[in-house]
Amino acid sequence: MSIDIDPLSDAAGITVTDHIENTQFEVYTDRSVEPVANPEDAHYFPVDASVAVEAGAIEIPRVAVVETRSDDGTLLTRGDDYAMPPGSYHVGVDPAPTKLYLAFASPFSVSTTDRTTRIDLDAPAEVAVGARSLHQVPAGTIETPTDPESLMDAVSLLGSALQTTSPERSFPTLRGHPPLIEPGEELRVPDRIDPLDSGIRIVVPPEHRYLYPVVSLAYYFAADVVPGDAPRIEGDGWTHSLEPDFERRTAEVLRQAFHFDCLARTEGFYPVDLHERETTDLALDWGRLYDLPLAERLGEYLAVPFERVEPELPRWTLTTDVRPDPENVEMLPFVAGELSIVRSPETATPAAAGEGDGVGFFRGPSASAADGSSAVASPGPNGFVRSADAAGRGAAPTEADFVRPEPVDTVEHAWVGAGVPLGANKAVLDAYHRRLEAGSAEQSRISVLVVCNDEQMREEGAVADLYGLRDIVQFDIEVRHDLVREEMREALRSGVDFLHYIGHVDDRGMQCADGYLDLTAEDLDVGVSAFLLNACQSYQQGEALIHRGSRGGIVTLSDVANSPATRLGRIIARLMNSGFNLRTALHVAKRELITGHQYIVVGDGGTTICQTRSGVALVLNITEMENSVWNLSTKIFPNGAYGVGSMGTLNLGSVEEDYYVPTNIDATSIPIEELRQFLQLEALPIFCDGALTWNDEFLSSMVQE
Repeated sequence: MSIDIDPLSDAAGITVTDHIENTQFEVYTDRSVEPVANPEDAHYFPVDASVAVEAGAIEIPRVAVVETRSDDGTLLTRGDDYAMPPGSYHVGVDPAPTKLYLAFASPFSVSTTDRTTRIDLDAPAEVAVGARSLHQVPAGTIETPTDPESLMDAVSLLGSALQTTSPERSFPTLRGHPPLIEPGEELRVPDRIDPLDSGIRIVVPPEHRYLYPVVSLAYYFAADVVPGDAPRIEGDGWTHSLEPDFERRTAEVLRQAFHFDCLARTEGFYPVDLHERETTDLALDWGRLYDLPLAERLGEYLAVPFERVEPELPRWTLTTDVRPDPENVEMLPFVAGELSIVRSPETATPAAAGEGDGVGFFRGPSASAADGSSAVASPGPNGFVRSADAAGRGAAPTEADFVRPEPVDTVEHAWVGAGVPLGANKAVLDAYHRRLEAGSAEQSRISVLVVCNDEQMREEGAVADLYGLRDIVQFDIEVRHDLVREEMREALRSGVDFLHYIGHVDDRGMQCADGYLDLTAEDLDVGVSAFLLNACQSYQQGEALIHRGSRGGIVTLSDVANSPATRLGRIIARLMNSGFNLRTALHVAKRELITGHQYIVVGDGGTTICQTRSGVALVLNITEMENSVWNLSTKIFPNGAYGVGSMGTLNLGSVEEDYYVPTNIDATSIPIEELRQFLQLEALPIFCDGALTWNDEFLSSMVQE
C-alpha cells in the first residue's frame, strides 16, 4: 500500500506516510486515537487509504485552506476561518503532502494560527480520515515504430491520461501521467489506454523536428496528430496556423490556452477570486467558455491574438530541447507530462573553450600528466581548487562533447540528446523511469549522508547542520570522513535519499582514503536517490550514478575553487532541505553565485528529497521601506506534485486573491510584525538588497535591529 496511516507514539493523533512520494506528516487530535480501517468510498474524492477515528478536533501543523462540500460534492465554502451548522460534510485540506480528506456528520468550525489549522467539532464524533498519494503513474506502455508517421499514432494517445477535458485539467492532479512510449515493430496499445475524442487535430509535416515540439499540445488537448504540409491546429469550423516560426507559435498556443483554462475553471468546482482573472483585460464570457466542449473552447481561445494576452502571462517554468532523433522517443511522455515548452534543434552548437558560462576551461591530458604527479589540489583564480591532480588529470568530457543550447525565455532548461549542455539540465531517461518506481520505503525518515574525503574541505562538512532544519519532516543525518573505497561502495549502495559528496573527482573516479572508486564501473550498485558531487569536473562520474540507480544530481563541468564551491554546497543543502527540486535549487544558487554556472543538473531535474511546507517552491525578495514597513515580492515555482496550474496564495492580510502557479505575488506596506509572523511559517530563501539569506537569519537580524 502506498499510504500508511498510523497512530502517533508520543502524542495524540496520526502519522500519514506516503511511501511513493517519500513524504510524512502528522495530524493531531484532541485525544488519543486508535485508527480503524475504513471503506475508501466514505470520501467524495478517491483515496488510497482511509481510517476512522473518534475525535473532537483535528489539527494540521501548517496554515492551510479547508474546503467543505456536501454529500453530493457541492462546494459549500472554502477558507481558513468559518463555522458550519449541523450536517454531513466532506472536507479537504490543502496544502498537505498528500491529498487529505475528512468526512463526518457534525457542526464544526475552522480556525488558524500562524502555524496551524484546526477543525473543531461541536462534540466528539467518528471522523473518516482519507489520504491519496499525489504520485501518478502511466496506465501502460505503447509500443510503436519510430518513423514519424507511426509515432504520430502513439503521440495521439498521450491525452488518454487526462481525467477530464474541462478547464479543470489545468490542475496537475486532474491531468494524469501520459502513457509511456517505447520502440517496437508495430503499434501495440494496452487495452486500458482509451483515447479521448476531443475533436482537435494537430497537423504537422511527418518529420521528428515537427512532431516533437507538439507533444505537450497533443497531451494537454487530447489531440490527434496527423501528417500534413502546413503546421496547424484544427477544430470543427476553425484552423489556427503554427507558421511562421513554428516552435515559437507552438509555445504560444500552450501558454495562452493553459492561462485561459485557469481563468475559466473559476466558473466550475473552484469559484475562487483568481488574481490572473482580474488582471486579464479581455471581454470574454468565462461561464459560457467553461461549458463549451474542449475543441470549441480552444477555437475561441485562439481567436484572441496572442499579443493581447502576452503581457499578462506568467513566465513559463521549463523549456526542453529534444534532439529530433528516433532514439529520443521514450522521453516524450515525460516531457509532455511536465507541460514543457519543447524545441527540437536539428544541430547542436559546439561550445568552444573560454566562451564563458562559468565553464572556464576544459582540461585534457597534458605532458605533465604522465609524470606520476599526484598533487591533491592546485591554485586557481579563487584560491584552492578541488582538482585531484594539479597536472591536469580530469574526468570532464572532452571539449567536443559540450554543446551550447539556444537561450530560453523560461526559468529552467533541459536537454535531451547527445552532448553535455552548458546551462541546462542533462535529462537522462533512466532517471525519469525511476520517478515512476513505486516500492514501499523501508523507513519514513529522510536520510542524508555527507561525505567529506579531504581534510582541507572540512568547512563544507558543516552543511550537515543545515539538513534537518524542519519541524515536521524527520531526517537521519550522518557525516563521514575519509572513507575507503569499500566504505564508499557501501554508502552508494545504502539507499540513502541524498548524498552530499565533498572531495576530489578525476578520470579515475571518486577519491577515497585508499585510492579511487570509479563510478563508471559496471559492477557498482547504486541506491542513492539524489546527490551533489561538489568536486572538480564531476560530470562523468555523476552521470554514471544516474545510469546505475540514482534519479538526479548536481555535478560540475570544470574545476571549481574551494571557497565558492563551499558556499554553493551550503546553498544547495538548505534548498534541498527546504524541499526544492534540483533544477529550481540550482536556479536559485546561480542568482547568488556566478560560479553556479559551472554546475548543471543531470538526470531528473524535478527530483526532491522532501516536500516544501507549502508544496510549491517560494523565493522571496524583500525591500525595507520607511516607517518599519516592508515590500515583498514572491516568486512561486511548481515543485513535485504541486505542478503547473496548482493554486494558492500568501498568508498575508494584504493578499486576498488566489494565484495559479507559476506566478509572482507582490505585497506592499507590510508591517514588521506581520512580516515576522509570515517568515516563521517555513524555511525560505530570501534575497534582500540582492544578497541571499534565509528566513531564520533574516528574523535574527530583525530582532537585533
